[in-house]
Amino acid sequence: MHTQSRMKMTGGQGPNSADSGQIGTDDLTRVPRTSHSGVEGNSRLTGLAAAVLLVLLAAEGATLLSVHRLVTPHVVIGMLLVPPVLVKMGSIGWRFVRYYSGNDAYREKGPPLLFLRLLGPAVVLLTIAVFGSGIAVLFVPESLRSQLLFVHKASFVLWFGAMTFHVLGHILDTARLAPADILRQTRRQVRGAGARLWTVAGSLVIGAMLGIIMLPAASHWITSGGRPPGG
Repeated sequence: MHTQSRMKMTGGQGPNSADSGQIGTDDLTRVPRTSHSGVEGNSRLTGLAAAVLLVLLAAEGATLLSVHRLVTPHVVIGMLLVPPVLVKMGSIGWRFVRYYSGNDAYREKGPPLLFLRLLGPAVVLLTIAVFGSGIAVLFVPESLRSQLLFVHKASFVLWFGAMTFHVLGHILDTARLAPADILRQTRRQVRGAGARLWTVAGSLVIGAMLGIIMLPAASHWITSGGRPPGG
């Protein structure tokens, strides 16, 4: 009786006061403890990687204005793109596996629009074709260089068209998700923000190292008039 009286006098709600519907300041930054935090974390990683790729792809596109004169930055930026591309493919692949394996949280989030789902495999295959042929053309024998350059250019045209629809279909989600792990008011809402930021940052470091490693091949390409090393 005395306890109940004190609660009425102080306005206390007892141990279950969190269920009263009132939201305190701690609730705004509380880390979710449900499986849905994993879904949101996956989406944030995808969005951040996508934003980084958009910036790098814009830089890579600028080199196409005079690719013969800008072969070195074209190759370096291309290699810088590879690890973030793999991060994004990995995060999307994880969502795909979790959704189709019947995970409740991913099933509740639902799949992308049907058109984007159908477009996804084409984007992945064309991305592999563009980057794979672009790297290989620096090393193949001269007898194969013209054919591989054709593959690189043709796959790029198709890839650019598919990516245009892909980017437009996800641009709003990317704009919302990309800064979520950076801004103070949202980064604490989903656990693992630091790990996601380090994953993307680490991919850029690895990409930069790959670009440096490829510099001799790019320089040889320029000085030899497009002949592969040893050609």
